[in-house]
Amino acid sequence: MNSFRYFRDRLFLISCGLYAVNRWLIKPHVRNAFMRGHFDDLLLIPCALPLLLLAQRWLGLRAHDQPPSSSEIAFHLVVWSILFEVIGPHLMRRATGDPWDVVAYVGGGILAGLWWNRKGLRAALRANEL
Repeated sequence: MNSFRYFRDRLFLISCGLYAVNRWLIKPHVRNAFMRGHFDDLLLIPCALPLLLLAQRWLGLRAHDQPPSSSEIAFHLVVWSILFEVIGPHLMRRATGDPWDVVAYVGGGILAGLWWNRKGLRAALRANEL
């Protein structure tokens, strides 16, 4: 299996670029609720998880350089959802807890997980065809 490239991962780079374009070029000029409120939330996992996993690797908390597993993605989804949507609104005056943000985090996490593990998924599908 190929080594995960962390901050050089293609999905990470594309997602961070999309975040920047939306934040500074699109959001200020559109009234679309999805683009203003949830598009960036879809990008949480593909933008943040690679860097966090790299930090965990450097600290010895992650023992391999494989793509993020479904359990790693799910764990960080739960932690970030609680932190950003439950705890955050109590600590930051302008923050609000929004369950639709969690739906977007999960959707982005599922799509990212499928992308990062696409080679293993293809192999599993081929094995089931036999």
